Amino acid sequence: MHDPLLTLFLPGALGVIMLGLGLSLTLADFTRVARYPRPVLIGLCCQVLILPLLCFVMLKLAGLAPALAVGFMLLAASPGGTSANLFSHLAHGDVALNISLTAVSSMVAILSMPLIVNLSLLYFMDADQAIPLQFGKVLQVFVIVLGPVAIGMLIRRFQPAFAAKMDKPVRLLSGLFLALIIVLAFANDSLGALDHFVEIGLLALLFNLASMAVGYWVPRLMKLNLRQSIAIGMEIGIHNGTLAIALALSPALLNSPTMAIPAAIYGILAFFTAAAFGWMINRLHKQELSVKE
Repeated sequence: MHDPLLTLFLPGALGVIMLGLGLSLTLADFTRVARYPRPVLIGLCCQVLILPLLCFVMLKLAGLAPALAVGFMLLAASPGGTSANLFSHLAHGDVALNISLTAVSSMVAILSMPLIVNLSLLYFMDADQAIPLQFGKVLQVFVIVLGPVAIGMLIRRFQPAFAAKMDKPVRLLSGLFLALIIVLAFANDSLGALDHFVEIGLLALLFNLASMAVGYWVPRLMKLNLRQSIAIGMEIGIHNGTLAIALALSPALLNSPTMAIPAAIYGILAFFTAAAFGWMINRLHKQELSVKE
């Protein structure tokens, strides 16, 4: 793919989104994990182990084209999106846990995503079609993702007033960029996303619902409280589709428009299902949540 708009816009948009994440993070978010590791470890287990396995089983049953299957695995391996924080807040979840889990899962994904994608490429595609993510490319992902986060954290550390002032505008800009990326993904003729919508739309919806179910019920079964379970449900259910699309489309990495399609479709569906999930949980547990306000 050689569309200058996408090849130039995607890294910049991803940078703004990750900068926005950095503006909301402090070192305290990481030290909090050390003090209360159990909820984060449960969330990471859902994200890194259960979801890729669940996605793999679904793909085996669905029998998708190899590139689309790898795109789904790329999506499954991606960390939670920053919009999970907003949905968690609206659903009365533990937003502090969301922030900690987003931070830690983004770090872990630097190593877990290349591993899961490589295994997916080897399994679903022929050996001569595989596009291995070598160390140099892993380092590139590390810089693309964590560079803006580190800058955002430094701004918040040394210019807290400016960071607080810019937090809301950057969040709004991040949401706009996310919407634009999805629109561009569908508008780009080389993707053919609309042609695949009927083919994989139902699978994307089922995977989204399964992700939220895993993110909510596993913590509940592990005796985490309701707010923590809501937070993890949102975190696991709303993947960082922007990151998945950027890695799939990047000429320096996977360079596969087809692999970006699952994340583009999932990104649209997740907003509606997240809103419905939050409404349903609050309706079912209204009294419990109001007591803990």
